[in-house]
Amino acid sequence: MYLDTDLKRGGGGVMHGQPEPVITNEEFLKFREYFYRKTGIYFEESKRYFVDKRILERMAKTGVDSFHAYFMNLRFEASGRELQTLINAMTVNETYFFREDYQFRCMVRSMLPELTAYRAAKRPIKIWSIPSSSGEEPYSIAIWLLEYWPQVDEWDIEIVASDIDTKILDLAREGRYGTRSLQNLPPNLLRKYFKPVGNQEHQIIEDLRGSVEFTQVNLSDRATTRQYRGFDIIFCRNLLIYFDDISRREAAEVFFGALNPGGFICLGHSESMSRISSLFTVRKFPEAIVYQKPL
Repeated sequence: MYLDTDLKRGGGGVMHGQPEPVITNEEFLKFREYFYRKTGIYFEESKRYFVDKRILERMAKTGVDSFHAYFMNLRFEASGRELQTLINAMTVNETYFFREDYQFRCMVRSMLPELTAYRAAKRPIKIWSIPSSSGEEPYSIAIWLLEYWPQVDEWDIEIVASDIDTKILDLAREGRYGTRSLQNLPPNLLRKYFKPVGNQEHQIIEDLRGSVEFTQVNLSDRATTRQYRGFDIIFCRNLLIYFDDISRREAAEVFFGALNPGGFICLGHSESMSRISSLFTVRKFPEAIVYQKPL
């Protein structure tokens, strides 16, 4: 998941017969603080047009002609449905299979051998992919384990994939992908794990779809993150760059609590846990730099 920085003009937001509402600077600041508290995502001034555009689109869809009325509904709607819809609108999910695959290589060659060296096989291996986006990362993890980890049949493996965006989770469960998502996948693996479904799309086979559990998680909501425990490896790539320092440290604490002692977390290539939190130990494997919860 990453924030949509596409600033192309056009689209919805205009209410017919009326001038388009304008969001004042004071209203933007009020919304930014509220959205940050709810999600941990902080919008810089450079994202102002994007934020205004998405809010105005939701105002038009809900038939509200003032920011004040929309914001009051957003804050006090008991179901939280509009807030979730706006969160979905504020995030865009773009990824592809085998992205930054050196970390998957590190998983099967270094992390898993270390994790399983002195461990009873009766305890499952748990891997958490967050944000899951449309499923390319967790399904890539599953394929890498099946193809490149010789001990895969000796262990029970649980893969949990989470995202804040409920709509993208539905797409991930469906597992249908176009050529852009599949561009880095070797042809033999495409034939093995996918079936053509028309319009240059392929759907991942049912057995593989069933091997991943998709869940909705907001890292800023401790009530939901507390249930995520006992993981051995976490992939959290290219998410924390959209948080501020406080939210990054809070997210690091969530991951620390979710990992077993000795467990690993993988971040995106431009992210560094060392600049976020001192909770983790830096591990420099031949394939990748990752971060470990001390034993």
